[in-house]
Amino acid sequence: MTTSKIRWIAENVELPKLDYDNLEKWLSDVAQAHGKRLGNLTYIFCNDERIIEVNRQFLQHDYYTDIITFDDCIGRLLRGDMFISLDTVASNAQLVGETYNHELHRVIVHGLLHLCGINDKGPGEREIMEMHENEALVLLRGL
Repeated sequence: MTTSKIRWIAENVELPKLDYDNLEKWLSDVAQAHGKRLGNLTYIFCNDERIIEVNRQFLQHDYYTDIITFDDCIGRLLRGDMFISLDTVASNAQLVGETYNHELHRVIVHGLLHLCGINDKGPGEREIMEMHENEALVLLRGL
């Protein structure tokens, strides 16, 4: 049986002050709720300059974003790398009137939900993603 290993890395930013043990349990619970299990995941916290560089290099997109998810899943085993721009998380939190930590948790689980197969680019998909994010955030509050 493969056990999960979540790595939390900071590139050009400070590692956010979060309860990483609690986050791993939460992400495992979210994965299980979607019939999946955690494998090796890497969350790379970065700034806007790094996220646009990754977006241009790997996706040929020329815009800022809060998260880029690279899927390396095998069957039900969730594996992948996720780049999160803390700059964009902060500006989005202010834009939507949420706390920084709430928005950061939303983005963290957003990447995991992508690995679970939930998309957000097609018609109606954004609303489905938001529903799953909200359900996951309720689970986090229950821990």
